[in-house]
Amino acid sequence: MPPKKRKSTRKGVDEDSAVPFKKYVVKPSGEGESQDDLPLSQDSVVSMDRDLLSIDCLKLLAEKGFADVAKVLQEEGVTNELIDRVTESQLKDLEIKPLGRRLEAIKCIQKITEGLYGYKILNDPIHGHIEIHPLCVRIVDTPQFQRLRSIKQLGGTYFVYPGAAHNRFEHSLGVCYLAGQLTSTLRKRQPDLGISNTDVLCVQIAGLCHDLGHGPLSHMFDNKFLPVARPKDKDKIKHEALSVKMFDHLVSSNNLLGEFEKYGLTEQDRTFIKEQIAGPRKHIQKALHTSCPTCKNWPYSGRSKDKGFLYEIVANKRNGIDVDKWDYFARDCHMLGIKNNFDHTRCMKYARVLKVDNELQICSRDKEVGNLYDMFHTRNTLHRRAYQHSVGNIIETMITEAMLKADEFMTIPGTNGKMRKLSETVDDMEAYQKLTDFIVEQILWSTDEKLKESREILMRVQRRQLFKCVGNTRPPKDSDVKEKDYDEKVKDNFVEILKNMGSRLGRDDIIIHLVFLDYGMKDKNPIDHVRFYNKKDPTAPIHVRKDQVSDLLPEKFAEQLIRFYCKKADEASLQQATEAFNRWCQQHQCSVGDDSLMPDMTPLKSDASAGSCSTTPESSKILDSQNTPGTASKFKSRLKFD
Repeated sequence: MPPKKRKSTRKGVDEDSAVPFKKYVVKPSGEGESQDDLPLSQDSVVSMDRDLLSIDCLKLLAEKGFADVAKVLQEEGVTNELIDRVTESQLKDLEIKPLGRRLEAIKCIQKITEGLYGYKILNDPIHGHIEIHPLCVRIVDTPQFQRLRSIKQLGGTYFVYPGAAHNRFEHSLGVCYLAGQLTSTLRKRQPDLGISNTDVLCVQIAGLCHDLGHGPLSHMFDNKFLPVARPKDKDKIKHEALSVKMFDHLVSSNNLLGEFEKYGLTEQDRTFIKEQIAGPRKHIQKALHTSCPTCKNWPYSGRSKDKGFLYEIVANKRNGIDVDKWDYFARDCHMLGIKNNFDHTRCMKYARVLKVDNELQICSRDKEVGNLYDMFHTRNTLHRRAYQHSVGNIIETMITEAMLKADEFMTIPGTNGKMRKLSETVDDMEAYQKLTDFIVEQILWSTDEKLKESREILMRVQRRQLFKCVGNTRPPKDSDVKEKDYDEKVKDNFVEILKNMGSRLGRDDIIIHLVFLDYGMKDKNPIDHVRFYNKKDPTAPIHVRKDQVSDLLPEKFAEQLIRFYCKKADEASLQQATEAFNRWCQQHQCSVGDDSLMPDMTPLKSDASAGSCSTTPESSKILDSQNTPGTASKFKSRLKFD
C-alpha cells in the first residue's frame, strides 16, 4: 500500500509538489534548470564530514536569529548533509519572506557550513596567507599535482632571467585562491545570483587544476615540441585538453571520487570543472542543441545559462580578463623584477555581474577602464621583455631539437608497463605524469650513444654556445604572416640569398622565428568586449570606447616580428648570415633593426658613413673635460662661491 502523502505546514504545498527537498533528480544535460534548483534528498549526498554530523547546523541557524527558517527546513527533512545546498529560490518556494530575509538566511547558512571545513593555511609570496579548501588539499597531495613542482612556469626564460625559477605548482595554488576570492566576492555583493558553496568550490578546483597538462618547460612542449613530433595532431593536443585528461587520471588513480562526493560534488560538478579548463566538448554542444531548444547556443552542460558568468573566472574566453592572468602577471613580474602596473585586487572590488544581450557577464566600473588597459599593457610588456625574449626563445628551440632527436630512443613506462616515446606520453597519462623538466638532465647526463647528438645540443646550452640571432624585423606590409608555412617561405628566400652570395650556409643552418605580440585577442582591442557600469546606474551595462579614455592608447593591438638565427657561431658564418639578413630586408623593404624587440629604431651610424661628424669636435672635448670631472673631489675643487 503506497505511503500516505503528508501535507506541508505551508498552505497549498504538499510533500511531492512545490517543496524542493524530497527527490533528487539529475536531469539530462542542458535542460535549462540550474543545478542548485534541483530537488534534493538525503540519499543523493554522501556525508560531507564527520564533524558536520556532530554539529546541529539547524540549531546554530536558529541561534543566529533564523529560528523560523530552521523550523521550516527541519520540517522538510533538510539535514546537515543538505543544508549548504539550500538556495534562495528554494526558500522562496517554502514561503520564507521577504527577499532580504531569505538572502540573510542563505548568507548565515554559508558561514555556518564553511566553518565546519578544516581549511589549510599557506603562506604565498604574492597573496600572503591563503586558505585552501580540504578537497583542494587532497588534490594537491597527489603525484599528478606534485609533478607541477618540476615544471618551470616560464620555461626557457629562466635561462635569461635568473629569478624566474618559479614553477607551475605555486601558480596553480595562486589561481585557486584568486578564483575563490572573486567568486566569493560576487556572491557577497550580489546574493541574488544564487552562487552556492558548491559553485565556489568547483571554480576553485578548476583554478587549481587548469595547468595539470603542461609538459616540460611549460609552453615549449605543446607549442614547439609536439607540433613537430606529431604534426597531424598539432591543432588537437593543447595543454588545456591534457589538463582535463590529467584531472580525470588524478581523480581515478587516487580514488578521490569518494572525496568529491563527501563534499557534495556530483558528476555534473566535475563536468563543470573540466569545462572551465578546456571549454565544452563538441559532442556535448551538439547534443545540447538537439535535445534542448531553450538552451540553443549554450554550449555548456556543467552549469546552465543563468550561471554562465562562472565560466569567465578561471579562463575568460570573452575578453581574456581572468584570475589566471591576474596571478601570473603578479607572480611573473615579481620573479622577473619587472614592474607590474596592474592592480587585480582593485579590479576584483569593482567586479559585478550584469545582463548583457540576454547573457550574464562579469562587468567592471567605468572608471576602471584605465586599470584594465594597464593589465593588457602589462601582458604586452611581459611578452616583449621576457616570454618572447630572443635568447630565451632560441634556448627553447635548442632544447626542443634535442628532445626531437631523443624521441625515438627515450621511453617512459605507462599503463601496464607499456613503454612510450616522449611524443606518445600524451596518449597515456600514467606515462605523461612522469615527464617533467628533469628530462633535460636525463638526456644531458646519459651515456647512451644514440643520444649523442641530443647531448651535444644541450651541452651547447650549458656552455652558452647558443644559436645566434643575426637580426629581426617586421614583416613586409603586403605579406600575410598567418599564411600557412610562411616561415618556410621566408627561409627559402633567405637561403637563396645565401646561395647567391656564395655562402656555405645551408637550410639546416638557419632558423626563422615568427613572433606574435598582441593584447591577447590578436588584432582586436579586448576592452571592446568588456562591459562597464557607472555609479548612477550600476545595473545598466555600457560600452566605453577607446577615444573616451585617452588619445595615448595604441592604435593597433597586434604586431609581428621575424627573427633570423644562425646555428653556426664562427665569425665568418655570422657575417654571411647578417649580410643575407640585410639583403633580405632591402629586397622586401623592411626596416633593419638590431637583436632587440624594437626593429624600427634608427641604427647607429658607422664610422665610415658618419664622415666628419663621427668624431667629437675638439671644442666639445674641452667643454666635456671642464664640465664632467672624473671624481667628486675634482668637482668640489672647482666650486666657487661669491
